[in-house]
Amino acid sequence: MNFEEKLNRLVARRDELAQLMNEASGTDPQDFVRMSKEYAELAPVVGCIEDLHKLKAEIADLEAMAGDRSSDAEMRALAEEEYRAARSRLPELERRLNVMLLPRDAADEGNAILEVRAGTGGEEAALFAADLFRMYQRYAAARGWRFEPLHLAETEIGGMKEAIAEISGKGAFARLKFESGVHRVQRVPETEAGGRIHTSAATVAVLPEAEDVDVDIDEKDLRVDVFRAQGAGGQHVNKTESAVRVTHMPSGIVVVQQDEKSQHKNRARAMKILRARLYEEQRRKLAAERAASRKSQVGSGDRSERIRTYNFPQGRVTDHRIGLTLHKLDRVLEGVALDEIVDALVAEDEASRLAEIA
Repeated sequence: MNFEEKLNRLVARRDELAQLMNEASGTDPQDFVRMSKEYAELAPVVGCIEDLHKLKAEIADLEAMAGDRSSDAEMRALAEEEYRAARSRLPELERRLNVMLLPRDAADEGNAILEVRAGTGGEEAALFAADLFRMYQRYAAARGWRFEPLHLAETEIGGMKEAIAEISGKGAFARLKFESGVHRVQRVPETEAGGRIHTSAATVAVLPEAEDVDVDIDEKDLRVDVFRAQGAGGQHVNKTESAVRVTHMPSGIVVVQQDEKSQHKNRARAMKILRARLYEEQRRKLAAERAASRKSQVGSGDRSERIRTYNFPQGRVTDHRIGLTLHKLDRVLEGVALDEIVDALVAEDEASRLAEIA
């Protein structure tokens, strides 16, 4: 099947779905939802195909008019000018369509589980982890996503050893998945009397939120321990055994939840995080197999990969994967300018994938 035939089949499928939904009086509700979802995914692609066909038809008409020696010279000149303008729009429209036709990550449109952990650097690393966690919280608010903290392990001076949140909203995982890796900070700690710049780090992991259908967890593979929740410094948060530790024995993954006073709620949160981590392991294995044949990648999503440096003395943020530097550190940490980095990462990923199929 050539490229044009593929485009025609997509248009035909969109039209078929529209007809089926119009005649769906006795259709099973689940089938109607499935058709609606497929139609919603196809509609923008087919819209771009139709725009491309219209533009190509316009270019052909203008080319014929510009080459018609029997017509008025002024009209031919005007047609030639419009022809060049139409031709200049063609590459971008073709690129946009090709991006839409790239294989899609099934998790892209879904929610994300964000995990931020302090790395090397002691208390300064914990303070930086808190800065990053707030940055993503502000970014989520700016995009209209829901940001729900699931677990916070705070230090006594406001840092975070570990912070986990669920970010819910259309395309949350697609926008945030390139954030996984080691984030490094260079700044003078408030406790540093000599004014020396210290380097510390925090690790970010962004996992697609897994539904029950994505990951099958056998209860026999779980060990669930309950204990009394403790806060910073070891003091008891409550006197009941509400904290939960869930161990998935086949993988060795351990999740601890103690933020809620209810053991039931802590277990539910722990299972949500466990399911996301297991789903990500499945995806990571599949991605590793596919990556063996890839020419380039923006980033593997490996948590050990140093991806970005936040330099406070110079007010800059540098993403090392794409060599992008922004001299607007404050606005990035406020979540306002983070989109500039995310957009560049998404564009680089699209470009590399398009190059592979060219």
